[in-house]
Amino acid sequence: MERRDFLKLCALAGLGIAAPIGLTRNAYGEGGITEGPYYLVFNADGGWDTSSLMDPKGVNDINRLYREGDIRTEGPHRFAPTAGRFERGMSNEAFFAKYGRDLLTLNGLDYSTNNHDPGKRYMATGKLDSLVYPTFAALVAASKGSDVPLAFVSFGNYSATGNLLPLSRISNIGQLSLLGLPDHHRGNVSNPYHEEDFVQRRIQQALKEEHEAQGARAQLPRVERSQSMLYAAQLNATTLSRLLPYIGDEQPEEALSRQANIALAGFKAGVCVSANLNISRFDSHDDNDSIQMQVIPELLAGIDYAVERAEALGIRDKVVIVIQSEMGRTPWYNENGGKDHWSIGSVMFMGPGIRGNRVLGATDDGQKLLKVNPDTLALDAGAGGIHIRPEHLHQALRTYAGIEDHALAARFPLNLAAAERLNTLW
Repeated sequence: MERRDFLKLCALAGLGIAAPIGLTRNAYGEGGITEGPYYLVFNADGGWDTSSLMDPKGVNDINRLYREGDIRTEGPHRFAPTAGRFERGMSNEAFFAKYGRDLLTLNGLDYSTNNHDPGKRYMATGKLDSLVYPTFAALVAASKGSDVPLAFVSFGNYSATGNLLPLSRISNIGQLSLLGLPDHHRGNVSNPYHEEDFVQRRIQQALKEEHEAQGARAQLPRVERSQSMLYAAQLNATTLSRLLPYIGDEQPEEALSRQANIALAGFKAGVCVSANLNISRFDSHDDNDSIQMQVIPELLAGIDYAVERAEALGIRDKVVIVIQSEMGRTPWYNENGGKDHWSIGSVMFMGPGIRGNRVLGATDDGQKLLKVNPDTLALDAGAGGIHIRPEHLHQALRTYAGIEDHALAARFPLNLAAAERLNTLW
């Protein structure tokens, strides 16, 4: 009965593990511990207005929130002034003052599409023309933590795994104690249903033997997959119990910060390698300025929370942060005061081994692409210049993570010419 209740709670809490058939038992919650580095990917879902953040334009009516003379700077970073223009969150001024020295910004990114789904896929995988490539977060988790129980956790956005590892979703922090302690009354650690540990060990052994017996019988693929997912959910309670000591007593109000809190608890517990975080509502076809001034400060506050929480947990020096969106907004307003899809944007990075206090690439006064020399990363309008696209970033990320030559990465080649690799990006 308690096991059935546990599975019902999984559904209520939004916890799911999509476990490909044929994975080893380590993939079902019995794996080891990882000591990092850990990867947090923040997704600004819907397409952010970079002129309201890290690529300000106070000319040509591109942004009506400010004028050219109002643009602020912090070291090499130029950013739109937002203090006093929103109600909740973190201003650009506060964010760049606090993190500018750690931050690598790249402007003038060529998304090559202004459609949401292809753009999300392209930014997540580095491959625009394939539906089977894994996200970088999934690839690095599979390469670095194949025996880690919750190696890749996603809270939304494009999350394909390439069938390399299970995908875990944990969305309701209020249910974690119930899920993590299913053999305790209402998740109370001092109130177990079974007083002796050997009872729980016998239950786990019985589940394992039943699963192995089922696997030895010939079954339809759908039945086999369903049984594998059931077994994964049953074993996952032990994994979740490792997170609980690191969740904290006070939970943040904002959804993005709650996502970060869960992911960082997984990192600290050593049961998670990477996490896909997601904040939506950026698709500002109407009333662009009002919408962007709601979601950009919320995004920056979520990043700030993640860094501060990582510091409190003693793992800040192990956390790599990628901040991205699937597209930008047009350098003009439509008749509804909104901005539509634009295939040019920006991306930001922070983390160990990433040299911050830098801004690479640029767009012109019309928010059009400018070419960059792949060797020097300086602007280069000549024959040696290229438009930086997501595959350039993904090749560099694979190199940074030390998985460029991993067998799993080889199964999903990016086919980037050696002359176009951004060897000095980090």
